[in-house]
Amino acid sequence: MNFPGGINRPPYETADGYLTTTTGCSHNTCLFCTYFKDLKFRKVSIEEIEADIREIPAAFGSPKRIFLQGADGYSADYDVLMKTAELLHRYVPSVETIGGYARIDSFSDKTEQQLRNMSSAGFANPYIGVESGDDVVLKRINKGYTAAQAREQLEKLDAAGFKYIVNFLNGAGGHGYGLQNAHLTAALYDGLHPTMVNTSMLTVVPGTPLYRAVQKGLYAESTETEKLEEIHEFIRCLTNDTIFMNEHASNLLHVQCRLPESKDRLLAFIRNLIDGSDEKRMREYRERITQVF
Repeated sequence: MNFPGGINRPPYETADGYLTTTTGCSHNTCLFCTYFKDLKFRKVSIEEIEADIREIPAAFGSPKRIFLQGADGYSADYDVLMKTAELLHRYVPSVETIGGYARIDSFSDKTEQQLRNMSSAGFANPYIGVESGDDVVLKRINKGYTAAQAREQLEKLDAAGFKYIVNFLNGAGGHGYGLQNAHLTAALYDGLHPTMVNTSMLTVVPGTPLYRAVQKGLYAESTETEKLEEIHEFIRCLTNDTIFMNEHASNLLHVQCRLPESKDRLLAFIRNLIDGSDEKRMREYRERITQVF
């Protein structure tokens, strides 16, 4: 099987089988990202995909879920994705759902009816790297779309009955900008129906454009305490009935719970962390995990 960028997946997708429909990243200019920098974006041919699908049982056994590889496997053309689902169900009958990473613009070329068809074919719960609902932050990290464009595509997914996961990049706004980022991102998700809201904390990794901006004094990182205050405010403002998860290595706390049922307990837990926080110790952790990315 071909995995030009290696296998990359969220922590909760460890039991999946993996398949490549695109290589690299269709955008690849987010200022904080370290992944896929040595790969040119390419949509894999259906012939290559079928050859890899035939090898899934030998490589992964009988997985119930496939997680598409590449930064945005869902940016493959609609016809290719539908043929991929057909081939998966033929050669790997254990497969029930097909996930993967996605960008907001991975859905721009797909109609509501096409998304409904994809859902019926088993596509479900892609991890969509929304990052923020604040246009200032989205521009600051060069995400490549606006909050209004993100809302439009997420509403289309809802209208199609398509299940999806969104994320929040905690700390992306930088020093002194966390609460605004929290408010506007929660507002972006208000009234939507994500299966899960996932969070990760911004880690500025040496070699990235954002790191160079820090070195030049063009960007100031949030303190670790600021990040905790921001995630507290984000959760306080969330109105969604969803699963909240922040189990990524970048996070200072790891938790999975249901909102709104567990909101008060989660907020109290984070407030206790803030009250007892040790900025120096948390910063040492942040510096250690830069080696992970």
